[in-house]
Amino acid sequence: MTALRDAAMKSKAWPFEEARRVLKRYEKKDPEKGYVLFQTGYGPSGLPHIGTFGEVARTTMIRRAFEIISDIPTRLFCFSDDMDGMRKVPDNVPNTDMLRQHLQKPLTSVPDPFGEYDSFGAHNNAMLRRFLDTFGFEYEFISATGFYKSGQFDATLLKAAEKYDAIMEVMLASLREERQQTYSCFLPISPKSGRVLYVPIKHVDAKGGTITFDDEDGDELTLPITGGHVKLQWKPDFGARWAALDVDFEMYGKDHSTNTPIYDSICEILGGRKPEHFTYELFLDQHGQKISKSKGNGLSIDEWLTYAATESLSYFMYQKPKTAKRMYFDVIPKAVDEYHQQLRAYPDQTLDQQLANPVWHIHGGNVPESSMVVPFQMLLNLASVAGAKDKHGLWGFIRRYAPEASPETHPALDQAAEFAVRYFNDFVAPARVYRAPTEVERRALEDLAGRLASWDQPVDAEALQTMVFAIGREHGFEPMRDWFQALYQVLLGADQGPRFGGFIALYGVNETRALIERALAGELTDGPAA
Repeated sequence: MTALRDAAMKSKAWPFEEARRVLKRYEKKDPEKGYVLFQTGYGPSGLPHIGTFGEVARTTMIRRAFEIISDIPTRLFCFSDDMDGMRKVPDNVPNTDMLRQHLQKPLTSVPDPFGEYDSFGAHNNAMLRRFLDTFGFEYEFISATGFYKSGQFDATLLKAAEKYDAIMEVMLASLREERQQTYSCFLPISPKSGRVLYVPIKHVDAKGGTITFDDEDGDELTLPITGGHVKLQWKPDFGARWAALDVDFEMYGKDHSTNTPIYDSICEILGGRKPEHFTYELFLDQHGQKISKSKGNGLSIDEWLTYAATESLSYFMYQKPKTAKRMYFDVIPKAVDEYHQQLRAYPDQTLDQQLANPVWHIHGGNVPESSMVVPFQMLLNLASVAGAKDKHGLWGFIRRYAPEASPETHPALDQAAEFAVRYFNDFVAPARVYRAPTEVERRALEDLAGRLASWDQPVDAEALQTMVFAIGREHGFEPMRDWFQALYQVLLGADQGPRFGGFIALYGVNETRALIERALAGELTDGPAA
């Protein structure tokens, strides 16, 4: 443990760098609350999207890193802002007409359009928890509605009333003049309509713990600010939550970064200590637009898990969190293969290298072995040429390539074969475009078919790759990438593909020769491979 802790204290892997920042908060004394608190926030205005998972995954990586460098206990709160008013109806849910009748009500007061839970907020919270549980995260879920109504937030709300002028000074400085006229950090919940009211506050009675305002009908009302009758606007709420819970670390997207000084100031006004923050870049959909819960664009967690195992998604989340990443279906194969490359590299690495390897952080140091003897991209190409309808259609080729493998001994590979067929049918097959070879390419392909016909050596991927490479060189391809791209486009109907020697070894020497002959005869350009 000493060697591990020493290495972790010097590691340049970003989770360890962040963990050391958190540890620095307690150089002189341990936290009075008895633990270090990591927090993630979630706005349940729509179905949980993949960015929500990313926050919890990355925060967990930092939490695990912290537990290596410190003996202070840790907790992770996943806080749902489910008392927010529903500002618009999401595009990707049923019963939208019904939902429109409940605009501006707290999400936990809006009926569930799916008819499964007590409210829309409860439904979306359940979806979030199910997704997080799928990945085995250790977390404690907190509902803002429960937090406000149970009285846990009362002391902070009363403090906010006492410090109302100081909070308003911070907030008004960030607003346009028109907005300043009506802004209040307190939002009353209408006793008549149940809606969250964005109205000017006429009087704040800090001693009595009440606010006075005119409701939607123009009637003057006074409400207690405690017990869930009133909530804070979202920016003050952010800082108030930090103060109330004594949060030590929270990460959020770049779209929040300009608000960080506001969150920090309000936390400190309310007697708290601002936490360590980490700002990550946003996820983008296939068009380069920010992924949005209410639009339902980009990838959902369920969609990723339709085509790949959970660890590949965690691997994607680990990579360069401060770089904006396009996140669409086409990133999945690369994430799967790179994850398994890192798994295979791990056992032979030094301790320092292992701590910098993403798989250490994905698995919290308990790194499994990879059983993927065939890369995912190769399985996709195999599905293409073999015309496989299910994973069983791939296993005949896999067994010949790796006789020691079976669905029972290599369950991850078996699962990947099923994913590959599904991914191929949904994304690769509809986009395949075969082309006829040029004259130079035709001569090279004829040469390749001839050498495969006379191949009498063991079916070794490296030897086959060397032979394919030599043919490209002999036929004058420069750069060599042009030769391999021709193979992919003519034989697979794709712009990129696997190491071709490995593909021949998996698909079979005779099968590949027959595929080349079909391409040369023009059979592939007439329609997809059967």
